[in-house]
Amino acid sequence: MATVREALLYEPVELGFGTSGLRALVTDMTDLECYINALGFLEFLKTQDLVKPDATVYLAGDLRESTPRITHAMLAAISEAGWGVEYLGLVPTPALALRSLGQGGPGIMVTGSHIPADRNGIKFYKPGSEVLKADEAGIKAAVAEVRRRVYGADAGDSAFDARGMLKDAPELPEVVGAGQAAYIERYVQFFGSERLKGKKLVFYQHSAVGRDMLVGLLEKIGAEVKSVGRSDVFVPIDTEDVTLEHQEYFRKVAGENLGMFAMVSTDGDSDRPFVIDENGEFHRGDVLGAVVARWLKADAAAFPVSTSDAVTKLLDGEGVVWKHTKIGSPYVIDAMNAEMAAGKKTVVGWEVNGGFLTGSEVRVGDQRLSPLPTRDAIFPIIVALVAAIEASVSVSELFARLPQRFTQAGLIDNFPSEVSKAILAADEAEVVKFFAPEQGFGAFKEANRLDGLRLFFDNGEIAHLRPSGNAPQMRVYSVADSQERADEIVELALAQPDGILRKIEKAFTPT
Repeated sequence: MATVREALLYEPVELGFGTSGLRALVTDMTDLECYINALGFLEFLKTQDLVKPDATVYLAGDLRESTPRITHAMLAAISEAGWGVEYLGLVPTPALALRSLGQGGPGIMVTGSHIPADRNGIKFYKPGSEVLKADEAGIKAAVAEVRRRVYGADAGDSAFDARGMLKDAPELPEVVGAGQAAYIERYVQFFGSERLKGKKLVFYQHSAVGRDMLVGLLEKIGAEVKSVGRSDVFVPIDTEDVTLEHQEYFRKVAGENLGMFAMVSTDGDSDRPFVIDENGEFHRGDVLGAVVARWLKADAAAFPVSTSDAVTKLLDGEGVVWKHTKIGSPYVIDAMNAEMAAGKKTVVGWEVNGGFLTGSEVRVGDQRLSPLPTRDAIFPIIVALVAAIEASVSVSELFARLPQRFTQAGLIDNFPSEVSKAILAADEAEVVKFFAPEQGFGAFKEANRLDGLRLFFDNGEIAHLRPSGNAPQMRVYSVADSQERADEIVELALAQPDGILRKIEKAFTPT
């Protein structure tokens, strides 16, 4: 009789960790591969003595078409591990994290976040923490052992068919609403029922998993909320890649809703925020994070090196100790943990995508908010609105009062990973020559290689190239003295067929 591996009618692709969790094409995320990775994660927890024998695993997902199928594979793995499950249903990733961390049990979120619908992902939580970079080697080893065992079993006895799909998928359990309720209560209790009273908000719902829950939450805090743009098809909107089409839509909605205080939204799994002012202008997450840190009177903050230098200027003025990290919440969490170990009391972090993390308890007046060291979208959204209200200014004026540096970001697909590696290994002089003076770039000053290749020019502009960790993509970030120039730098980099990145690709492609 053939083994499971011998019986497969396709060549399996092993999943790998990106900046935060596993992500891959849906076609590669077979039930079998997802099951192997989930079971490996759970067995890793056992070997580390991180869970009790009767542990409950907290499970949730987003609104992608592929999510229910992958969720069935997670259930099969949890059952094989011998643990119970609490299914939260389709809720924001931070709601799943809050429940998992609060109950001291492992969590699994089936989500691809903001990436296109032909992809998906799985994000793991240990009891008390996200999976950090230091955990990945141990998890990979456990997954490899599970894969060896499962692949070597008799195909006739396997729960999976030759296509790698479950023969009999377990039914989804009833949804337990405690996780959603706790997430809502967290912010209603902290902000109160009248903090947004009298303010008209527009919520762009698209296919965000928190589109109904978060509208209800904002209403509970006193806002009058109008929902727009609900979609039955997944919308891969990314807070780090706000396109001209998105910007035009935001301005159109603002023009149709005169008198709105702001327009807000999140990405697909509702851990990245969109704050759009009354004029329809989107405000990026790195600057949003600084607004929140100032409002909380934080004494330490951590955020990725791709953050605009407007943030560091603001925090320096507020006396906040800050630290740059690599891109990804695990790195931000490590840096927050280091600041708390050093004695800092109010420690926060955020990513350029806007997801905000609280490493310590935070206090505002008599109200206290427990730590949530994972990306959250609704907290920074509410704080920005409250900060504008308390300053008696519009949302646009709140951001206009910040140091005026401007940023943009974008990405290019089908950029070979081997070329990306060659670029990062090269002398920066071999790369910077593609940023020509006739395109407006100043003389090259220095480079930062903390995460990718960040190039500084003597006219104050910054161009940052960073390959994807698990996809053939290259991201570019820009910083300049005007939004027009920041946009132009990204456009010059992404232009097809002979923009800066394509020219660099040609130069670094082996002949």
